Amino acid sequence: MGRFRLRARHVVCVLVGSALMGALGACGDDASDRDLVAGKQEFVKGCGGCHTLKRAGTTGTQGPDLDEAFRQALASGMKRSTVEGVVHDQILNPANLPKDDPAYMPPKIVTGDAAKNVAAYVAMVAAAPGEDTGRLAEAVKPAGSDEPIAAENGVLEMPADPNGQLAYASTRATAEAGPLTINSRNDASIPHDIALEGNGVNEKGETVQDGGVSTIKVDLQPGEYTYFCTLPGHREGGMEGTLAVK
Repeated sequence: MGRFRLRARHVVCVLVGSALMGALGACGDDASDRDLVAGKQEFVKGCGGCHTLKRAGTTGTQGPDLDEAFRQALASGMKRSTVEGVVHDQILNPANLPKDDPAYMPPKIVTGDAAKNVAAYVAMVAAAPGEDTGRLAEAVKPAGSDEPIAAENGVLEMPADPNGQLAYASTRATAEAGPLTINSRNDASIPHDIALEGNGVNEKGETVQDGGVSTIKVDLQPGEYTYFCTLPGHREGGMEGTLAVK
């Protein structure tokens, strides 16, 4: 965990330091045509699994917390137009980390207008108080629910959030004791899996994305179990729930 925190701080320094090296030039054209709604949707779908951004409702922990990354710089006078340039530059040319590093980000995860829209949205809301309003507030549906999902005929369907947020459809589920198949469909581009632990059980499904289904098959005794995503930072970001077996 200490190594991850060190890496995250390194990436934060790269993010803010880029502004001092002219990153604004990466997004120097007229910003008036940015689609902030599309930018929020694209950010949540492609970036929220790794980054926390309060106004977007994302809780990723693999990459820098974007509110904290820019809070001090903005308080010291950095313009949000500069933040936009920094973010756009990092999308196209991220910090050079090895692929097995938890904070690794592939280059050009979005490009063209999509990258500009994401940069504009992040620049507008990073470290900003309050909540999104109007169309922005409705751009992404809230992730997850506390309403329990019941298994039917020995099968529990527990999909991941289709918008890419770190959540399953619900934080609670119920099932009868005995054989149980748990399916977790993931329509997002961010990879997820589903695992189950408790009462001697420790099973994990395959990692899937873009419509794949992670599946585990278990034989359960009555009691409480925990389901969660095993990918780095996903459980910590909110991808876990309780399965009550009667």
